[in-house]
Amino acid sequence: MDSKKYLDDISQIKDMMSRSSRFISLTGLSGILAGMYAIIGATIAYLYLLPNEYEVLTVDSLKFRSILGILILVAVLSFVTAYLLTTRKAKRNNEKIWDETTKRLLVNFFVPMVTGGIYILIKLHSRHYGLTASLMLIFYGLALVNASKYTVGTVKYLGYSQIVLGLVCSAFPGYGFWFWVLGFGVLHIVYGTIMHFKEDRK
Repeated sequence: MDSKKYLDDISQIKDMMSRSSRFISLTGLSGILAGMYAIIGATIAYLYLLPNEYEVLTVDSLKFRSILGILILVAVLSFVTAYLLTTRKAKRNNEKIWDETTKRLLVNFFVPMVTGGIYILIKLHSRHYGLTASLMLIFYGLALVNASKYTVGTVKYLGYSQIVLGLVCSAFPGYGFWFWVLGFGVLHIVYGTIMHFKEDRK
């Protein structure tokens, strides 16, 4: 009996240490909504902004700036939604929303993201458009994998999926739009749904 209690105590201590070193207030719902934002934004771009076969999309064009605006709006909505839902979950579980673990998570996430964003802008300025979607997926995947050690472990699998999808996309640059929709839209919804049933309902 004492041996079983000792093992239970050790298990609880390990669980507390793991929780203290990981940001565990992320929600699956934020992933689902981020995917929905991406699909809505892509739908608007597809219907009204994507160039036809006779047009050339340039950095200086109004269509390009409009598409860039949609991308920024999708990103902002996704981060704001994640923040609001994460804050709500943290308060419900009496957890801190801002501590050293959160800082490490954000630093490890944004270093690859900012690096990738700058690199993509440089390539766009050089009129190299073909691999934009691929680079976005790859750097986003690297950011997720890099940050996953400070949050729920399943995040890294979303990151691996984005990286693989980005690499495949690089072999088919003419289909970059659809790979982007699959990565930022469909994969987010699938991952968010899995996470919701696995983590949020505990």
